[in-house]
Amino acid sequence: MLESMVKLIREQRLLSPGSTVLCAVSGGADSVCLLHALYHLRPKLGFSLAAAHYNHHLRGEESEGDALFVEQLVSLCFGEDPQPDGSRLPAVPLFSGGGDVATQAALRGAGLEETAREMRYAFLRQAARQAGATLIATAHNADDNVETVLLHLARGSGLRGLCGIPLARDGLVRPLLSTPRKEIEDYLNYYGLPWREDRTNADDAYARNRIRHQVTPVLEQLYPGFSTRLFPCTLRLRGDEECLSQQASLLARQAQVEENTLSLPAHLLAHAPLPTAVRAVRQLIGLLNGGEQNCAASHLEGVVRLCAGEDPSAQMSLPYGLTARREYDRLVLTREEQQPAHLPSTPLAMPGETLAGPWRVSCVPAVYDGQSQRPFDFWLSAAHLGTVTLRSRASGDKLRLAGRREKSLKKWYIDEKIPRARRNLLPVLDWGGAVAAAAGLGPHQALLPQLGQAAWHIVLTPLVFREEDAQKETPSGKEENPC
Repeated sequence: MLESMVKLIREQRLLSPGSTVLCAVSGGADSVCLLHALYHLRPKLGFSLAAAHYNHHLRGEESEGDALFVEQLVSLCFGEDPQPDGSRLPAVPLFSGGGDVATQAALRGAGLEETAREMRYAFLRQAARQAGATLIATAHNADDNVETVLLHLARGSGLRGLCGIPLARDGLVRPLLSTPRKEIEDYLNYYGLPWREDRTNADDAYARNRIRHQVTPVLEQLYPGFSTRLFPCTLRLRGDEECLSQQASLLARQAQVEENTLSLPAHLLAHAPLPTAVRAVRQLIGLLNGGEQNCAASHLEGVVRLCAGEDPSAQMSLPYGLTARREYDRLVLTREEQQPAHLPSTPLAMPGETLAGPWRVSCVPAVYDGQSQRPFDFWLSAAHLGTVTLRSRASGDKLRLAGRREKSLKKWYIDEKIPRARRNLLPVLDWGGAVAAAAGLGPHQALLPQLGQAAWHIVLTPLVFREEDAQKETPSGKEENPC
C-alpha cells in the first residue's frame, strides 16, 4: 500500500519536497491510515506533517469521543521519530477546532452537510496557515471514488460528474484515492492501529451506504479489482473534461463584464459545439456568482437554445437569482436585485410568546446563573430593560457584542457572512431606539446580566420549515466528513 501511495504521489506530483502537509483526521479508519502512512513517508519524500481535527458538535457524546480519540492518538502514536542516522523527525502537531454547525445552518438557511463542509474546510485552511502548510491531505479512497461515480451516473450526470473525486484541487490532495478500503483495513490491522466507527456508515437508508454495501461488492465479484481500475479511468475522463473546459474558456473570455451583469454575442454560443457551449455558460454563471456554477443541464442547454432562437427578447430564470435574456444579437446574464422583505414591527410579550413574521420569540423571567450567551438563545438584564420591540434592521443600527468593539449591524452581517437576502428577515430587538440584541449575533454588551441578577431568557425560533431538511439526504462519505 505504501508503495502504491509513493508511486501515485510521485507520478501526480502531489507532495513537493520541503513542503508542509496538514492531514485532516476524523478518527475513522481512512484518516488514521493516511496520517500513519504520511508519518512514515516523511523522510522518504522530504515533507513536514501536521494534523487537524474538526468537531461539528452534531453527534453529542460521539463527536466529543472522536475529538478525544484523535487527541490521544496523535499524542501517543505520532511523537518524535528517531531516524537511522541518529536524527529525529519532530512530533506531529495537532490543530483542533469545532463549531456550532446546527446554528449556522439555521442562520444561513442551508443544509447541515453543506454548512458542515464549509465550516470544516474554513477551519482546515485556517489550521494550514497556522501550521505553515501549503497542502491539506484528506483520506478519500478508491471505494469513495467508485461510490461517487456510481451516484452521479445514477443521477444522469454528464462527463463532469463521472470524473469522480478530484485527486488534487485548490490546495487539497488525496494520496489514498487509488487505494481500496480493503487494503486500508489490512494496513491498520497489520500495524495494530485503532480507529473510530461512525454508526451512520451502517445505515442503508442512505443511498451511498446502499451502494457501498450492496452494489460495489457485486461489481468486485464480477470484476475483481474494479475499484482500483476505475481510478485511472476517472483520471482520463478528468483530462477530457479539462480539455473541453479550456476550449469553453476561450468563449467565456469574450464576455463584457460589469457589476452583476455580463454580455457577449449570442452567435458565439449558438454556433459552438454543444459540449463547449454548455461549459462556457457554466463558466459565465461562475463569473457572476463568485465561482459558484453548479447548474442542471437543462439550465445550461436552455441558455444555448436561447442564443440560437429567433426571439430577440427571450429570457429565462437561472439558479442563484440570475436571469438570462436576449437583447437582440447579444446574450445578457444579470442578477436582478430585489428588495428583500421586512419583518413587521412587533412589541414583545414579556413574559410570554410572540409571533412575528417567520419567527417565534419566547421571553421568560429567570435568574441568570452564568448560562452561555448564544446567537438565538440569550439572557438580557431585567434591571435595565423596558419595553422591547422586534423589527428588521434599520440604517444606523449598531451593536457591541461581549468583548468586541462596536460595529454597525451591516458590518457584523458582512463579517459573519450572513447572506444579504436574509439580513432583513433576521429579528432585531429594539430598546428605546437602540439595539438590545440581534438574531444570529447575540445581545448588546451593555445589557448583559450579572450572576444572580434578574434577567429575561429570550429564545428566537424560525418557523420556516424546509421540506428537504426533513428528508434523509445522501451522505457524501469522506468528501463530506474528512475530519
